[in-house]
Amino acid sequence: MRGLTITEVVIPDSVDAPNAADFIACIDVRSAVWSHDSGTRDEVRPPEEMLPGWRKQEYEPKRMLLARLDGRPVARGIAEHRLGDAADTAWLAVEVVPDARGRGIGRAVAERVEALAREARATKYIVYAPCWRVGGPRLAAPTGFGDVAADSPETRLLQALGYRLEQVERGSRLALPVDEAVLEAMRAEAGAAAGGEYRIHTWVDATPPEWRDDIAFLLTRMSTDAPSAGLEESEDPWTVERLLADEALEEESPTTRLVAAVEHVPSGRLAGFTELVLPEDRGRAVDQEDTIVVREHRGHRLGMLLKLPTSPSCRSCGPGTPASSPTTRKRTGTCSTSTRRSDSRRSCTRGRGGRTCRRRRCELRVVVGSCAA
Repeated sequence: MRGLTITEVVIPDSVDAPNAADFIACIDVRSAVWSHDSGTRDEVRPPEEMLPGWRKQEYEPKRMLLARLDGRPVARGIAEHRLGDAADTAWLAVEVVPDARGRGIGRAVAERVEALAREARATKYIVYAPCWRVGGPRLAAPTGFGDVAADSPETRLLQALGYRLEQVERGSRLALPVDEAVLEAMRAEAGAAAGGEYRIHTWVDATPPEWRDDIAFLLTRMSTDAPSAGLEESEDPWTVERLLADEALEEESPTTRLVAAVEHVPSGRLAGFTELVLPEDRGRAVDQEDTIVVREHRGHRLGMLLKLPTSPSCRSCGPGTPASSPTTRKRTGTCSTSTRRSDSRRSCTRGRGGRTCRRRRCELRVVVGSCAA
């Protein structure tokens, strides 16, 4: 295409660095895409909030492309990889601003990010593509849960490139604050199901030293315990060293993390945890990010028990905060919540977050596709 240039973005040390312009342009593209397609600004993030995730290159190598049309930033592409047993897989993404769509830019960027994946010797590509369209012909997920628009641009492009639909994720939007009487009833119900063998611990930001080993274990289990349909993603191991490196970079973010973890009292080990991310701007939505209860402790309402302590914390730490936006994989008998890959604070899990916006009656269903290289 005449006038189209695609270049790789150098990840800066800070948003004030002399070489930060391309990174900021990519985040602007992201903001334009998500705010337009969703009809809400819940997913808009400032560059300084996004940068720490992109600086996590030691354990989570990732590359980003910026496409310009006649000099104007119009699209970006992402290729993310892992090390060790997961090195055969690449997670890819492409975003094109609304007024530049329908010109072949998405395909051009997609071909370039696939080239990056080949450079990394990946043999399987996974894409989490937001699909907002409701109504019309549908493409059903092979899991039996969910479907996406069969004739949407993202579905048609992925299928044309050889991808197949594996799984659909849905998200929810919870208005805050939640009525205290409702919370108390839910707390009583979850507590009765859990019995006396579990105890909740909470903290802000960095993991307390006594729980680092357990959190590293739970983060590793995030890569294997979350529903994945036919994606067959390899284990992504976490160590205390990786956890500390991750948290050191998160200190650069203006956000605040609220964490609740559940201890199995007889063993003294954590059985699960959940994390809320509060933005510096308290007028923005809170993100419900990593959540897991390991398989052997499911069936005790621990997921609900975990999330209840953080709801009052949202109210006290973030006055005026309008909503909490979790993204969950729906499958019977599981309890796991995924973050958004590449742009996430801690991208140890699968998934690009989806949202359901009740106020605007719009729905995101995420096309989870895979393709053998």
